[in-house]
Amino acid sequence: MAWDALAGRPASLWRYREQLPAGEPVVTLGEGMTPLVAARAGGLWFKVEGANPTGSFKDRGAAVLLTALASAGAREVVEDSSGNAGAAIAAYSARAGVRATIYVPEATSPAKVAQITAYGARVVRVPGTREAVAEAAQAAPGIYASHCWNPLFFHGTKTLAFELWEQLDGRAPDWLVAPVGHGTLLLGLALGFRELVRASVLPRLPRLCAVQSAGCAPLAGPALGRPVGDGATLAEGIRIRTPVRAAEIVAAVRESGGRWEIVDDGEIRAAQARLGAEGFYVEPTAAVAPAAAWRLLAGGGFADGATIVVPLTGHGLKASQAGA
Repeated sequence: MAWDALAGRPASLWRYREQLPAGEPVVTLGEGMTPLVAARAGGLWFKVEGANPTGSFKDRGAAVLLTALASAGAREVVEDSSGNAGAAIAAYSARAGVRATIYVPEATSPAKVAQITAYGARVVRVPGTREAVAEAAQAAPGIYASHCWNPLFFHGTKTLAFELWEQLDGRAPDWLVAPVGHGTLLLGLALGFRELVRASVLPRLPRLCAVQSAGCAPLAGPALGRPVGDGATLAEGIRIRTPVRAAEIVAAVRESGGRWEIVDDGEIRAAQARLGAEGFYVEPTAAVAPAAAWRLLAGGGFADGATIVVPLTGHGLKASQAGA
């Protein structure tokens, strides 16, 4: 791809078409090229992923995945999700003319279920663990359009790295701070920045700070010598006890020279309030990474003058009835 010839291309993730393994025609709702906004104070930059069409970064992966599946003749897909991926798959399936059935945990916030239903998808609530939801979806008829198993999804989320490179005038941030459940954001970022380094567009990878909740920290807990937690957390988007790509997530953090952090529900609520005071309305999961970033800034965890980017992963309207 000619990285120096992007001027005049569409202001969406499809400006990077040559880097995306998808078919034709493109299934799009105008996703990508979300704002990068400086925090009012504290040295952070926020990538406002709630500005995507369904209100989360998952639209990036869904656009690429549904383009590929629809172009291959798919007529029916199934997905399991705690909400945001389900909404994205439902929306882009509707755009592609593909039927979608979304399996969700019984406790999924009503706002997310309403959104999925609005796109015409069938919603199946599953009691029990998040793993039980995945098992039910995998046993259902239709193509399994999984945001955590299908690698095409990560080629969508990697475009966030490309956009940051453009928005930072050809640089990488020093640090990227991201919440981690199944790792679809963090692994996409790692993939995108690796491609930029391989193309000699960047000299190095940014460091990845992976953040989990104290209530559900299957990767950060062991890494920091802390408890894994009982699975209870406000951050339903990362309430994942068994990440299916755990080894890849750990390897990506290590490769970047990054670190792990854990935040509790009190810190998540405080970060939501602080973001609100700056004009950002986010769901609890989207406050996980800012909570960790602000704590690290206050404690000297970043070098002076470092460029620190924190994706705000989902809009607050997605969880308006779930403590948002």
